[in-house]
Amino acid sequence: MCPSPISTGTILIADDNLANLELLSGLLEVEGYQVHCVLDGRQALETLRTNSIDLALLDVMMPEADGFAVCREIKSTPETRFIPVVLVTALTDSADRIRGIECGADDFLSKPINREELLARVRSLLRLKQFTDDLECAETVLFSLALSIEAKDPYTEGHCDRLGKYSVALAERLGLPTEMQVALRRAGTVHDIGKVAVPDHILLKPGPLDAEEWKIMKQHPLIGERICSPLKSFRHVLPIIRHHHEKLDGSGYPDGLKGKEIPLTAQIMQTVDVYDALTTARPYRKALSPKEAFAILNVEVKKGWWDGELVNHLESLAGASTLTDGK
Repeated sequence: MCPSPISTGTILIADDNLANLELLSGLLEVEGYQVHCVLDGRQALETLRTNSIDLALLDVMMPEADGFAVCREIKSTPETRFIPVVLVTALTDSADRIRGIECGADDFLSKPINREELLARVRSLLRLKQFTDDLECAETVLFSLALSIEAKDPYTEGHCDRLGKYSVALAERLGLPTEMQVALRRAGTVHDIGKVAVPDHILLKPGPLDAEEWKIMKQHPLIGERICSPLKSFRHVLPIIRHHHEKLDGSGYPDGLKGKEIPLTAQIMQTVDVYDALTTARPYRKALSPKEAFAILNVEVKKGWWDGELVNHLESLAGASTLTDGK
């Protein structure tokens, strides 16, 4: 379920000084915000684990864990990393502010607290949090749609999850940057989302498709790209969606790209996609062993369809059980 727009918001205040807690909570509660107050860093982290928090105001000097440590933990944890963090401090040394920035702090408030400044910063950061929540909601809808397509065919169960796992493992082997690994993990789920526009009698046909059916099927990468294009966070995912059915010799679709015209991330996805298809049971054949699958892939490398280096790396990963574990 998508989050409702934040008209107030839930704020965590962590400060070992009761007078400061009462001051901050009083200023915020009168504006309609829900407030959780804690006295140290350990309680702050526990509150974050057990409550839905939209913004954290952290005193820098606290027992158990100081504001820097709590901020670092918030920003390094996937479930909380998008929560805006404001460090509240009487420290004026620029080195302390630099340390806060390095820990991931989104903003700073200096003591003594100015009411107008506090409220302005809170409102601004809660708007930012709402934008982030809306983005996450849109991504969740797309992932749910993609998985519903996968669920139509019992023979593709787990396919999206495996493609995300396989492609990230291959990207790590190649030393691709983190943003490309994230794109591949996302694309593992949504690469075939365009099949939502393919009729079931084509999508689930047990035998070969005829020419007209293939014409319809070949549109799904373009449709998938259009569905996902409004999300700016998917800018590295879109080329994978569009081009994961291209072949190095130009015989793929939808654009007939050749060689290095095909983005490397799309080549990675197409390679693991073919491998997973070969090693998964189908109505017309049993699942092939990894050895059998790579024998076929290497024949297709010689035809000029796939990159032999990618296939070799994938085979090495499979031999180390990186791919087959948990399948």
